[in-house]
Amino acid sequence: MNVSSVIPFVVAVDGPAGSGKSSVSKEVARRLGFGFLDTGAAYRALAWHAMASGADTDDAASVISSLSSFVYRIGTDPGGYAVHVGGVDVTGAIRDPAISAVVSRVARVPEVRAHLIELFRASMATTPKPGIVVEGRDITTVVAPDAPVRILLTASEAVRIARRSAELVGPSADTAGEQLRRRDQADSKVVDFMTAAEGVTTVDSTDLDFDQTVEAVIGVIRTAQPQMAE
Repeated sequence: MNVSSVIPFVVAVDGPAGSGKSSVSKEVARRLGFGFLDTGAAYRALAWHAMASGADTDDAASVISSLSSFVYRIGTDPGGYAVHVGGVDVTGAIRDPAISAVVSRVARVPEVRAHLIELFRASMATTPKPGIVVEGRDITTVVAPDAPVRILLTASEAVRIARRSAELVGPSADTAGEQLRRRDQADSKVVDFMTAAEGVTTVDSTDLDFDQTVEAVIGVIRTAQPQMAE
């Protein structure tokens, strides 16, 4: 599927946990008047659904069986969006540490990834905006390999841990480093998220603050398509 021929403009942003890809992508979309798609929310929503349905998240067949009843909706407005599973608003619930602990198990199931990729492409194709910033894992290589702008947003492990810790409070902040390392280890079994594929531009935010990172990403977009970033 040639995504770039379906919708006006796609910016695909990949990267490891704690790299800032969600917050940076959201702000880039806001500044450019684009839609924003958080693909990681779908995996979290499915993990929530699987657990709520009594599925065993350690068993691929059990997780696959929950797909048929997974009715998922997510907004694409960077200014504020909600995530729903069926009639339930799970926007806050999917960020619970219990979901974070199992989401990689759900995401590594090939049938799950194939199913959700189709959902992502449908969301991208129906955005009312002139373009859309799509962020998550394997976005640049699998979900939108034909996107006119593909970016790997990364940072050193120490910086990523520090940023993730700053987002959390209490015991969660104390264990952020170990959780991030475990997430990296689990995700690395599914996709190579630390090496830019051919044609993908790396933006290393190790020595950049938030605004500088946003500007760096917009700079990549401006270089590829000047009129989309004016």
